[in-house]
Amino acid sequence: MDEEFPPLTPRRMAAFLIMVFGMFMAILDIQIVSASLPEIQAGLAAGPDDIGWVQTSYLIAEVVMIPLSGFLARVMSTRILFALSAAGFTAASFMCATSTSINEMILWRGVQGFMGGGMIPSVFAAAFTIFPPNRRTMVSPMIGLVATLAPTIGPTVGGYLSSALSWHWLFLVNVIPGIGVTLGAVLLIDFDRPNWKLMRKFDWWGLIALAAGLGALQYVLEEGPKDDWLQDRTVAILMVVMVVGGIVTLWRAFTRPEPVVDLSAFSNTNFLLGSLFSFVLGIGLYGLTYLYPLYLGQIRGYDSLMIGETVFVSGLAMFATAPIAGILSARVDPRLMLFAGFVGFATSTWMLTGLTADWDFRELLVPQILRGMSLMLCMVPVNNLALGTLPRSKVQQASGLYNLMRNLGGAVGLATINTILTDRSALHYQRLSEAVNWANAEAVAQIDTMQRALEARGITDPAAAIAQMAQRVRGQASVMSFIDIFFLLAVLFGGLALSAVLMRKPQSSGGGGH
Repeated sequence: MDEEFPPLTPRRMAAFLIMVFGMFMAILDIQIVSASLPEIQAGLAAGPDDIGWVQTSYLIAEVVMIPLSGFLARVMSTRILFALSAAGFTAASFMCATSTSINEMILWRGVQGFMGGGMIPSVFAAAFTIFPPNRRTMVSPMIGLVATLAPTIGPTVGGYLSSALSWHWLFLVNVIPGIGVTLGAVLLIDFDRPNWKLMRKFDWWGLIALAAGLGALQYVLEEGPKDDWLQDRTVAILMVVMVVGGIVTLWRAFTRPEPVVDLSAFSNTNFLLGSLFSFVLGIGLYGLTYLYPLYLGQIRGYDSLMIGETVFVSGLAMFATAPIAGILSARVDPRLMLFAGFVGFATSTWMLTGLTADWDFRELLVPQILRGMSLMLCMVPVNNLALGTLPRSKVQQASGLYNLMRNLGGAVGLATINTILTDRSALHYQRLSEAVNWANAEAVAQIDTMQRALEARGITDPAAAIAQMAQRVRGQASVMSFIDIFFLLAVLFGGLALSAVLMRKPQSSGGGGH
C-alpha cells in the first residue's frame, strides 16, 4: 500500500530523474561506438582483430557489475554507489577520448563499462522502492523508454558525432553531463542508508567466480561466432572457465548467508517469467539494432551517418509510444499489453521476410515503427510484472538480475544471429552457385549482358563478368540469410505472445510489500 512507501518529495523526484539520465548515458555507450569503429580504428592505428574489443571490453565489464550492484547498493547505499559509478564512468569517458593506443582504449572502455553497470540496476530498484504502485504508470514507461531507446539511437548519435566532429566526441560528450549526474547524486539521493557491516560477510570467492563466469560467457558469445566456436583454443578454454565459474557462483549463492548474487527472487513466478521475457526482449532489442545497420551497410553500402538516419525511426516510435504505454498500464491487463507487444514485434519481423537487396528507408519504415511501438508495449508490463510483485527488500538485488537477463539475451542473440548468418549465407551461396551454370539460359543471358556492359567500359576480360555474377550471387545469399533470421525472430516472438497468459497479474499492493 502507499503508506508503506517513504514520502515522495520533489527532491526524490529530482534525484530519480538524474539517475535515469545517468542510466541513459550508460546504456547509450554500449552502442554509440558500433557505427564508428572504422574511424576509431584509423585514429588509433588498430588492427582489424583488435578494434572489436572497443565494444567487447565494455560489455564484459558491464555484465559483471550489473548483478554485483545489488549487494554493493546495500553496503554503500544507493547514493554512494551511484555517485561513485557516475564519477568513474565520467573519468573513464575522458580517458577513452584521450587514448593514444588501442590497448589504452580497451582498458578505459572496460572501466567505463564496469562503472556504467553500477548505474543501470539502481534506477530500476529506485523505481520500485520509492514509488508506490499508483505512481508507476509514470516511472515505468520512463525507464522502459530509456532501456530501449538508448541502444536503438546509439548508432545514430555515434554516427553523427564521428561524422560532424571526430570519434573523440563519442566519449567527450559524456563528460559535462557526467559531472552533473555525479553532483546531483551526491546532493539529492537519500533513498537508503549504507550498511557497512555487510562487508564483513562479503563473499570474495563468489565475486571471483561471478566475474570469471560472466566475463568468460560474454567473451565466448562475442568471439565464438568469428572463430568457429570450440575450434579456437581461447574460446574453448574460456568455455570451461564459464562453466566452472557458473557452477561455483551457484554453489556460493545457495550456501552463503550473504551471497554476492541473491537468487531467491527467482522463487517468485512473476519475476522468473519476467526475467525470461527480459532475456527474449534483449534478443529482439539488440538483435535488430544490430541487423538493420548490418543490412544497410553490407547490402546497401550506407555509411554510418546514413545508417543512423535510417534506423532513427524506431527511436521516434518508442518515444511516441511511451506515454501511451504508461496510460494503458494503468487501465489494461498487463498480460494483454504483453501479448499485443509480442504479436506486434512478430509482425514487424515477419514483414522483413520479404526483404530484397533493394529495400530502402521506405520499405523499412513500417516494420521499424511497429518494432518501436511493440518494444514499449512489452517493456512496461514486463518491468511491472517482474519487479512489481517482489517485497521491497528483494528489489535491489533482483533488479541487477533482471537487467543482467536482458543483457545476456542480447549477447546470446547476437552470437546466435552471427552464427546463423554465416552458416546460412554459405549454404545459400552454394545452392545458388549450383543453379548458376552454363545450362541455365537465364544465367547465361545475364552474364552476356554483364560482359557487354563491361566491354562498353573498356573491360574485355571474360572472367570479369563471371566475377560480377559471383558477387551478385553472394549478395543474394546474404539477403536470404537475413530473411532466415527475421523468420526465426517472428516465430520466437509469436510463440512468446501465447506464453504471456502464464503470468499472474500483480496486485495493487505488490511491489513493495513487506
